[in-house]
Amino acid sequence: MNFADIFSKIRKKQSSPAEAPNHWVKCQSCHALMYYKEIEFCFNVCPKCSHHMRISPLDRIKLLSDEGSFTEYDKNLEAVDPLKFVDSKSYKKRLLEGEHKTGRKSALISGECEMDGLKIQLVVFDFAFMGGSLGSVEGEKIVRAVQRAISGKTPLLIVSASGGARMQESTYSLMQMSKTSAALKLLSKEKLPYISVLTDPTMGGVSASFAWLGDLIIAEPGALVGFAGARVIKQTIGADLPEGFQRAEFLLEHGLIDAIVERGEQKKFISDAFKFFSGK
Repeated sequence: MNFADIFSKIRKKQSSPAEAPNHWVKCQSCHALMYYKEIEFCFNVCPKCSHHMRISPLDRIKLLSDEGSFTEYDKNLEAVDPLKFVDSKSYKKRLLEGEHKTGRKSALISGECEMDGLKIQLVVFDFAFMGGSLGSVEGEKIVRAVQRAISGKTPLLIVSASGGARMQESTYSLMQMSKTSAALKLLSKEKLPYISVLTDPTMGGVSASFAWLGDLIIAEPGALVGFAGARVIKQTIGADLPEGFQRAEFLLEHGLIDAIVERGEQKKFISDAFKFFSGK
């Protein structure tokens, strides 16, 4: 056996940084280097500067729901390729890559859980699946969550983390904006509360539809929220943009969102709000 073969076997036995039991995390804001358990204990919030790092949808569900109470629905819904779309890769290949990366068939998880004893419908986006993009399956899962909320007279919570509508589905994905908005109108008619949580990032067609339709709209500190990117806007209007433009703090200052809530406080804040809206 030559040296190359030996080296190849050693590399295969080594775990990746994400799988390693003892790895370190560097904060993107203050650049502090911390042991991953320290970050995990703080819900992926930097203990040095309070920068909110991205968090997996399963960790988000664990954070927001009572232990063992979450039941997932519509897990096996998967996208088709009606346009036979191909850019640098085929759409089918991108879907397979997303499924291989996340273990899921779509960019969100929807289900029912209890939050401080109150039953709610919960939808959480997964940015790791094609940038959390909104496609026909994601729209359908949101509508079904709304229908379950109406049927069970329960509140609805959607946690967004998305780059926007999925270009590989073209008009099919754009239709999900009106589809989800129409479903939320029915929820509103039933006087059932809907809270929208905007996380980093919430952009494009998601921010232009259901993410902005909450009875209460909250965001995480520093979250990037908007429609088009700052560079595109600057080129379009030909003017410099204000400092912190499209960040949660700027949006709160200008009245576009209702509150900024740190991750560790979200469960109590949201459950208290739901109980207030529900008269409980």
